[in-house]
Amino acid sequence: METAELRRAYDVLLAEVEAGGFGAPPAGELTAEQVVAHLAVNDELLTEATEAVIAGSPWAYYDIESIHRPQLDALVARHGGLIGLATLLRESSQKLCELTAHLGVKAETPVWTHIREGFELRVDEPLPWGRTLDIHGRVHLPVHTEQLRSMRPVSR
Repeated sequence: METAELRRAYDVLLAEVEAGGFGAPPAGELTAEQVVAHLAVNDELLTEATEAVIAGSPWAYYDIESIHRPQLDALVARHGGLIGLATLLRESSQKLCELTAHLGVKAETPVWTHIREGFELRVDEPLPWGRTLDIHGRVHLPVHTEQLRSMRPVSR
């Protein structure tokens, strides 16, 4: 499976994280630190599923567990804020991209995929695992990149 688009999406996102300067999010939304923690946890879930697909094991991918704020806040505290989380995300994304490059024909393996954004259910069906990873790189990561950009105060 080609990983160039996924790697590019992570590079753009990580550049935003490293630029910093984030203000408070709109009421009820995740902070910049929580967004990065969410992405790192999600990378772990994607990595587990990718390892299972490569090994030929049946698997289901649920991203719902990665969005609970208490767990995100604990991860933020454990990694010391945005700088530590950026390091964690860089490592988790690199591992995921490396595994993805080894999927080959197994990228067509159907995996039950359950994706929520906030309270809205986006996907709840079997998808070829490569398609789920494509959604992650082309939709999920850019959404969070824009979310981070929107938290940066506008310069005048």
